[in-house]
Amino acid sequence: MSARLDESHDPALRSWVESANLPDTDFPIQNLPFGVFTRRGVSQPPRIGVAIGDQILDVPLAAKTLPRLPVETREALSAPALNALMALGHDVMRALRAALVELLRDGSTNTDPGWLVPMAAAEMHMPAAIGDYTDFFASLHHATRVGRLFRPDHPLAPNYKYVPIAYHGRSSSIVPSGTAIRRPSGQTRSPDETQPSYRPSRSLDYELEAGIFVGRGSELGRPIDVADADDHIFGLCLLNDWSARDIQAWESQPLGPFLAKNFATTISPWIVTLEALAPFRCEPRSRAAGDPEPLPHLKHPAGTAPHIDVDVEVWIASERMRNTGAAPMRLARSSLRDLYWDVGQLVTHHASSGCNLRPGDLLGTGTISGAGDESQGCLLEITANGRQPIELPNGERRSFLADGDEVTLRGYCEREGFARIGFGECRGIVTG
Repeated sequence: MSARLDESHDPALRSWVESANLPDTDFPIQNLPFGVFTRRGVSQPPRIGVAIGDQILDVPLAAKTLPRLPVETREALSAPALNALMALGHDVMRALRAALVELLRDGSTNTDPGWLVPMAAAEMHMPAAIGDYTDFFASLHHATRVGRLFRPDHPLAPNYKYVPIAYHGRSSSIVPSGTAIRRPSGQTRSPDETQPSYRPSRSLDYELEAGIFVGRGSELGRPIDVADADDHIFGLCLLNDWSARDIQAWESQPLGPFLAKNFATTISPWIVTLEALAPFRCEPRSRAAGDPEPLPHLKHPAGTAPHIDVDVEVWIASERMRNTGAAPMRLARSSLRDLYWDVGQLVTHHASSGCNLRPGDLLGTGTISGAGDESQGCLLEITANGRQPIELPNGERRSFLADGDEVTLRGYCEREGFARIGFGECRGIVTG
């Protein structure tokens, strides 16, 4: 495991960027997630930035004052995407994190407000060039609930507790937070129809997920040992796998999702590194007594903490709610700790056939749902496939998403003795 605690995780650390010291910030000095930005109204190539409070540290600019950075690191930081930095591995990232903490900590002798760009004055871009995207189905609670809707007697596939299930997604339609989501059209057939028709989806849904960005790649033909999986993970983001459930129901047999999921996937712009997540590693809580042991290639060494305790939430605000100033409504809250398969197992399984992973590849966890009703990670679960609509605070009802609905995912880690760190927002508004 690459998780390692050091002085950068000290909760007493403070920054000369005052907004980073506020108790409710997502981006204290103990976090330092990476993203790619440009200044609004300024014609310039995208630049790598680090979130600190309500500011963005212009990393290529600030890095000029860090004389001990290797040339390879400097070159990676000057790129318009994070792929080259991702490829350098955790030893480089730990050294870079230490240098950034030293630069940003309170009392630093090397400070320059000119290195900072207010988040409100910046436009965020895709953090990396994503070559491949794979979406998993790693939540037992989600798989069981959805299975009961369509196969009450046999909700889980017989392979579910043995193998992490996934489908290959479409990287070209992954978009950054804030991008409008156009309602897809597709071929559907409702139960009362004898023939399918082509029309806009009537059952548009969100999926509350985390995204796993690959760091150091792997060679074609060489599997990744589960004990080394962390060494191939750069960090995590939030991910909304928008899904057209009516299209999905008609097209999925026998090869699984296709057009129902390839029209848009939204990710949060900031990638929280594994180094920042080290204090929040934990044991799983979803694998019950009597479940089969993972096969040897998926079984972690004894004494490891393979899961990451990240709380994730989904909020909705209809167009009418926003127009009247009403607060968004929280629909669900769950945790990555509830996943049946942890992020390391997903990476290991993906490469177990010899499939090569590349820096910047993206893996989705699948919908993150917990055991309770309040932790159901999509409307398909919450409304029982539309049969039990929910009511919004203003009296509007939803079986699935309507045009004008804004869906926002949020994520954060909290543990006694450590600073709270967040993931920012993953947001999209549905348009007709």
